[in-house]
Amino acid sequence: MTDTLSLNLDPAVFGRVAVLYGGKSAEREVSLKSGAAVLAALQGAGVDAFGIDVGADLLQRLAGEKIDRAFIVLHGRGGEDGSMQGLLECLGIPYTGSGVLASALAMDKLRTKQVWQSLGLPTPRHAVLASAADCERAAAELGFPLIVKPAHEGSSIGMARVESFEQLLAAWQDARRHDPQVLVEQWISGPEFTIAMLRGEVLPPIRLGTTHSFYDYEAKYLADDTRYQIPCGLDVDKEEELKALTARACEAVGTRGWARADVMQDAGGQFWLLEVNTVPGMTDHSLVPMAARAAGLDFQHLVLAILADSLEARS
Repeated sequence: MTDTLSLNLDPAVFGRVAVLYGGKSAEREVSLKSGAAVLAALQGAGVDAFGIDVGADLLQRLAGEKIDRAFIVLHGRGGEDGSMQGLLECLGIPYTGSGVLASALAMDKLRTKQVWQSLGLPTPRHAVLASAADCERAAAELGFPLIVKPAHEGSSIGMARVESFEQLLAAWQDARRHDPQVLVEQWISGPEFTIAMLRGEVLPPIRLGTTHSFYDYEAKYLADDTRYQIPCGLDVDKEEELKALTARACEAVGTRGWARADVMQDAGGQFWLLEVNTVPGMTDHSLVPMAARAAGLDFQHLVLAILADSLEARS
């Protein structure tokens, strides 16, 4: 564990901390679990913290409570997409994690890919689906298998692997129930890795293994047979390449404080960037706490390290 991550702060320095969790997004249930874990860790460390399940009365709660800073554990829309960050900036309340621009950009999978492509960073070939004709063109240009994703959802909600035009059409129709903008990507066959960033440092990569066709919602939060490999099994040079790529990908998006990137590796050893999460899960199945443990940081110290970032002025 480096000095950057090792903190020895008086809990009183944080003042009164509001943990924002729950919300109305499709990831509400995950956020409730993450928020409960974060709140318990803060209170256990002696921080004056309380929780707000974000709802229609949020403005009244923020105005009526004494709040020195906010710990954002809202996953998905309304918490991870820049809107909550903008509200807190308008109210003058310091908060954890990325700012408005990086949050909004990372939540938009299509525009994140466009930024990466503009910088020459590797990301799978893709297309946007808005009609059956788009599905036909994508099938012809990208081939099968493919993965279909709502462009603005997390936790693999609405995602599906498809191997035929009929499956593609059905997956597009299902995904657009979650989001009017639907993305389809070339399928990368090979291992999947997830890599966390914390206060400018790259934590140990995790190799994911699942019996599902991909690392879907059930594999992430419900299954007991999902495998998490730390160390990740790469040789030293490839692991350093993966960590450097993650740092570049997060820098391109503009993340700060903490984040987590998802990366595939193909049969030739090439890495491919999938997406960046600016408010990753903090449940008992979540990946950032696992990576932090591998770096010598227990959950309580991880939460304090994330919160400590809110003490620093934003540029």
